[in-house]
Order: sequence, then structure tokens, then C-alpha cells
Amino acid sequence: MFFLKLVIRNALRARLRTGLTVLGLVIALTAFGLLQTVVKAWYAGVESASSTRLITRNAISLVFTVPVYYRDQIRPIEGVRGVSVSSWFGGIWRDEKSFFAQFAVDVPTFFPMYPEFRFDPQEYQDFVRDRRGAAIGRQLADLYGFKVGDRIPIRGTIYAGNWEFIVRAIFDGTDQTVITRQLYFHFDYLNEYVKLRFPRRANQTGVFIVDVADPARVAEVAQKIDATFANSLAETLTETEKAFQLSFVSMLQTIVQVIQSVSYIVVLIILAVAANTMAMTARERLSEYATLKALGYGPWYVARLILAESLVIAALGGVLSVALMPGVAAAFKGALAGAGINAFPVFEIDPMTYVWQLVFAFAVGTIAALVPMVRAANVRIVDGLRHVG
Repeated sequence: MFFLKLVIRNALRARLRTGLTVLGLVIALTAFGLLQTVVKAWYAGVESASSTRLITRNAISLVFTVPVYYRDQIRPIEGVRGVSVSSWFGGIWRDEKSFFAQFAVDVPTFFPMYPEFRFDPQEYQDFVRDRRGAAIGRQLADLYGFKVGDRIPIRGTIYAGNWEFIVRAIFDGTDQTVITRQLYFHFDYLNEYVKLRFPRRANQTGVFIVDVADPARVAEVAQKIDATFANSLAETLTETEKAFQLSFVSMLQTIVQVIQSVSYIVVLIILAVAANTMAMTARERLSEYATLKALGYGPWYVARLILAESLVIAALGGVLSVALMPGVAAAFKGALAGAGINAFPVFEIDPMTYVWQLVFAFAVGTIAALVPMVRAANVRIVDGLRHVG
């Protein structure tokens, strides 16, 4: 009990310095947690990718399309449970800042492959029947206030013209990791328009979504699909849904790596600050530590006193940073939304982020105390009593 009281009193002796050190720890560890959450959010869609879905696209690039009739040749391949088409639309609603993803899909075959999307049965039937109908995700609906029955005008970029879709269904995700910030409409509606305006671009799709019955045969099925179209005018590249999504993330991999690096640099900076604080504290109290030794307390007792004080300060900063994280993350996401930046439809704090914050707080407290511990433990009584802090 005496030891604990002594540690707390020592930690609170220079209250301004202790308070500033704790504040620095809170800022650094909260920044670390926020940056790690940004990185996790970046990969959110990748982590929720299905292990039984394959994406077949043009082997040259996504910029090039593949013929729709390939679907009829993929369907009979052994191991294939279903095939659908999906084309990126890339239109603009309102302005560029209000961008959201739009896909033209073969509705009857597409959505059965995505059980993570949940529809109201009546809304889904209305969507299937309406050629101009659209289905939008809950996150998108909440973001812009869309409701069933609303008309959404979109200016085409890849497919020039003014388009209008009627919201017939709003779908939810099975959990918070499912991204529901996109709009889907009928591929047939798009294809018929293209036949009239751009006949040479008709009957083409961006990708095929292939549902595989057995996850263990995914690689085998992918090889068979690509072998089927080898040496054709449009050779294909088939990969898992996760690999397909990672190819987009990898385009910004450098940015992600920089964010991760900055998060660790922040911790190193606060480590230097905490080490300096503990060094100043130990230097000012050398005469006190020498007095304790003269009273019969051993070097290890003095070292533990410094270590405990450092850990108390670090623990206070770690606990406060963990407590502040939910509010900071919510404010950060709100600020992005207010600025029209909706890059992270899923922005949840991973529980491991809290763990790492506390681990780094403990590490900072321990490392910062090492040099002062050694110095105080080895100081001679005579030299310590002579020292003026």
C-alpha cells in the first residue's frame, strides 16, 4: 500500500508535466487507433468477399468487355452452380462529390448468388417486374434519403445520355460488414439502349459472376473457364472475388502503407516524449532515490518505483485513448460525410485496435522507464545526496 501511494504521489507531483505527457499519449494513441481503423475500413469489402464466387473478366483489362454469350459456355462447366452478368455503369447523380457505384446486372440470376443482401419480398418482385426499376442499398438510402418510389436521374458517362431509374427496392446487409452503398438495375434495359445508340457495343458485359458449388474446386473451375476461351478474340481472366477486389485496393496500396507507417511513427514520437519526461523526473529525484537507499531500500525497489510511475502515466493515457476512440471515429466519419467524402461505407473499430492501443501504452511506459531505472538503481548514495535537481 505504501509503495502504491508513493507511486501515485510521485506521478502527480509535477501535475502540469504529467498532464501534458498524458495528453500527448492520448493524442498519439487515439491517432494510431484512428489510422488503423481507416486501414481496416479500406479492406472491409475484401474481408467480406465470398469464397465461392468467381469473377471472370477480359484478360487484358477491365476496360475491355467480354461477349454476353460466354455465359452460355460457362454455365455447363462442371462445378458451376450459376452465372450472371454485371457491368459498371459509372453515371453521375447530382455532382461528382455525390458519387456512388451503379451496376447493370441480370437481376434473376445475380441476387440469388448474394444471400448477404436481404430484400422485402414484395419490393423485390416489384424490382424484377420494372425494367427501369432499381434496387439500392440501405447505406446509400440513408446517406441521401432515397425512398421506394423515388426517381433517380443519372447522367451517363460510359453510356452517354440522361437516365432515370425508379427505386423499387431497398436491400439490407446481413451484418454491418456488408457494403450496401450501391445501385443495381436491369442489364437488359442497358443492353437494349446500347443496341439502339451504339450497336457495336451491344451484347457485351464487364464481368461474369460465377457461383461455384464446392469451395474446394474454385481454382479448378477458374482454370476451366479460362481454358474454354483461350485463343479467342476475348480471352478471359478468372479470379476469386477477394482477389478481384484486392486488385482495386492494390492501386492505392502505397497510400495504405503510408497511413500504416504514419500510425507507427506517431507511437515512436510519443515514446520519445515519454522517455524524456521520465528522464527529467529521475534526474530531479536522484537525491530522493539516494535517501531511500540510505534508509535500506535496495536498487530494485528504486527501479520498480520509477517503472511503476511510468506505467501509471502510460496506462492513464492508454485507457483515456480507448475511451475516446468511439467518439473520435464517429466524428471522423461524420466529418467525411459532411464534406461529401463517402469512401468508407463500413467504418467500425476492430476490437484488436483497442488491444494494440493498450499494448503500445504499456510498451511506451516500460521502454521510457528503462534508462532512468538503470541510472537511479546504480547511483551511489554519496553522489545522489550531493546531486541538486
